[in-house]
Amino acid sequence: MSFPTEDVAAATAQPLRHADDLARLIDALVAAEPLRPCPPAALALQPVGELLARIGNPERALRCIHVAGSKGKGSTVLLCEAILGAAGLRVGSYTSPHLQRYSERYRVGGREIGEAEFVAAAERVRPHLAALLSDPHPPGFFDFATAIAFDLFESERVDVALIEVGLGGRRDPTNVISPLVSCITSVELEHTDRLGTTLTAIAGEKAGIIKPWTPVVIGELPREAFAVVETQATTCAAPLHRLGIEFAAEVTRADAEGLALRLDCHPLALDLTLPVLGPHLAGNAAMALACIRHADLLPLPQLADAARRGLAQVTLPGRTEILRRAPWVVADGAHTEASTLALMRSLEVLPSSERHMVVSISSGKDLATLLPILASKAASLVVTRADRQRSLEPITIADWVRQRFPDLPVRIIDDPLQAVRDTLIDLPPDSLMCVTGSVYAAGAARAVLAA
Repeated sequence: MSFPTEDVAAATAQPLRHADDLARLIDALVAAEPLRPCPPAALALQPVGELLARIGNPERALRCIHVAGSKGKGSTVLLCEAILGAAGLRVGSYTSPHLQRYSERYRVGGREIGEAEFVAAAERVRPHLAALLSDPHPPGFFDFATAIAFDLFESERVDVALIEVGLGGRRDPTNVISPLVSCITSVELEHTDRLGTTLTAIAGEKAGIIKPWTPVVIGELPREAFAVVETQATTCAAPLHRLGIEFAAEVTRADAEGLALRLDCHPLALDLTLPVLGPHLAGNAAMALACIRHADLLPLPQLADAARRGLAQVTLPGRTEILRRAPWVVADGAHTEASTLALMRSLEVLPSSERHMVVSISSGKDLATLLPILASKAASLVVTRADRQRSLEPITIADWVRQRFPDLPVRIIDDPLQAVRDTLIDLPPDSLMCVTGSVYAAGAARAVLAA
């Protein structure tokens, strides 16, 4: 079978009239991605560049903040959105992956776009995608998805576009923009098959979003990763602003109601509240504030007021999200070592008699790193498969846990929605259920409990 497949060719040949047409096109592109001829690294942005040129380069009309990172980039985008929205700006946000629906990746004015808007934006891009499918290096799913975002935000006349990197940075389709600020939230060993097997290599990919003379906001990076980012920033004459150095976050209270924070981003020093579980999110709030500060989007008094009001009302779906309180149910997309450890620390503030884990892990993840963290304090563990294409077979995870934690009850419930429902049925009110291991697992919990 070659690219484009019959399904891709058929789906791109006809106008998109409704959501089912768009779903078929997206499914065909995702399924065909392994067959798509990928360009060499030096030409990585050529497919998206050609697609954007055909639709008039809408990205050039946008004022953007660009956010990369192993973890924390999506929540940083949403925290930026909350602040800017509270200031009265019309904000477009492009994030990935989604929890339940592809349309979640696109937000305008603080809301997920509607079905009609999604289909209309995709239809404006579709014929140009179809025209490029026979090129030596044709656009793929993420090129298409990114072009939709830029077209949508231009047509919606947003004041600011918040753009989350999909994978890495240097070769990511979003890296065609010239942002007001670049942000790198964290660097961990992740996607080693695509980004490299060392922190240095992965940091090099993420540092690829740094642009000449453009401010860079970074989280607390490992030493070797920071060295790479610092070198790239120096080469680009890009001012570097570091969490814990040029700006800071201090958690003064953390409980089930959220966080009380002190954010220091000179000359601003703010005391505020964040209604989310997880002290690690304080750093993301500080990075969001620093991004807006150094993008010079708002006068400082307006920024201070917007930060207090916006962050006090923010919601972060699928990020240490409390979905129920008796028993406690928490959904989180943690899938790296640092994010999983952060999740476990966050759960400690919730009083519970026992902890039950529902887990789905995507292919390519390090089970030897993640599973001991997830299993160590669990009273039971249910393994499921939240995404048919990306998730590991449940038996692989279950066998690993059974061999190393023989006293831990382990069940396999293949259907993720059923896994959530069945685990919840018999839980006493003072217990806790955590659904995690991937964004798609968190999405399954939300599908059951946040409808």
